[in-house]
Amino acid sequence: MINIVLYEPEIPQNTGNIMRTCVGVGAKLHLIKPLGFSLDEKSIKRSGANYIDKLNYEVYENYEEFISKNKGIYYYFTRYGKKPHSSFDYSNTNENIYLIFGKESSGIPKDILKNNLDKCMRIPMTKDIRSLNLSNCVAIVVYEVLRQQNYIGLLKTEPHKGANYLEE
Repeated sequence: MINIVLYEPEIPQNTGNIMRTCVGVGAKLHLIKPLGFSLDEKSIKRSGANYIDKLNYEVYENYEEFISKNKGIYYYFTRYGKKPHSSFDYSNTNENIYLIFGKESSGIPKDILKNNLDKCMRIPMTKDIRSLNLSNCVAIVVYEVLRQQNYIGLLKTEPHKGANYLEE
């Protein structure tokens, strides 16, 4: 299973957009407190559209509670990582994969990253910006994982108007 982990997210619109992405790809969302918003805020619901009721998610009091309840392979995303996100092998669909992203202002704490250097990575970008938007980062990385897993469990044709909509 693919798991998206947000360490102390601060911006409700980012989290709402990530919620929608999680529903769209069948990933579980893990939220580690403190959160910079309430989960019932209008902006969360608006960003997540009408899909929040389909979201598989869990909230944790702290990082220690999260790691005590979740076993699998952890990958950490940080601007200080030295390996691109695409250099890892995510193809084993029998593993629980946890993609961990830090808070928008300061990322994942250094003490957590230092203990996991072999699993720290960075999305390549120019020197002109510090980082990409958090919800964009999640989408980029989760789709790399899904690509390596051949988009298992995802529809490859549009279900509402039909696979032959353009040909009709």
